[in-house]
Amino acid sequence: MGIGTLIVFIALVLVAAIAAGVLINTAGFLQTQAESTGQESTDQVANNIQVFSTTGTYNIGDANGITDVTFTLGLSPGSEPVNLANVTLEYVGPHGPATKELKNTDDAIEYNAVNGEEPAILENSTERTELTVTLDDQSGTNANTLLGADGSTRLQEGESALFRLITVDGSQRTIEITVDDPLVADDTDEIRL
Repeated sequence: MGIGTLIVFIALVLVAAIAAGVLINTAGFLQTQAESTGQESTDQVANNIQVFSTTGTYNIGDANGITDVTFTLGLSPGSEPVNLANVTLEYVGPHGPATKELKNTDDAIEYNAVNGEEPAILENSTERTELTVTLDDQSGTNANTLLGADGSTRLQEGESALFRLITVDGSQRTIEITVDDPLVADDTDEIRL
């Protein structure tokens, strides 16, 4: 009777030890996964691009729509450095959608440092970069435009477009612009959007 009880007790202790080991392993795995998810979520919120101004370019001679849109960009406060070559631009406008990587190999996308040495990498919140997106190259070929379409892809009076910048961390900055109606030509070729 005593030996049977001892065997049952040892078996219960072994089962409890195995169950405790499984629970400890599961808890460790969940903790690691939670830390990773927390870091990714923090990066999505914190590592973001800020848009300081948006201007559109049009031809003074015909004032027939916006041919280029220029954004002045910088980092949000507290953001880690952002390499613009790894940022994706999504566009939705009256002439259709487009998605492009901001690599400086496409004539439809150009960026230049306003201050700072390297335009492709924003390293602190004081640096500014101008990003210019060509909607219509005015030559009639549209070979070097965001949409690469035949015919005019200019933004006309009263038309709206949405631009979304997505960093490699997944953070997004959405900019919606609407062209003035009427679009009045003055002594410059830029209009604030």
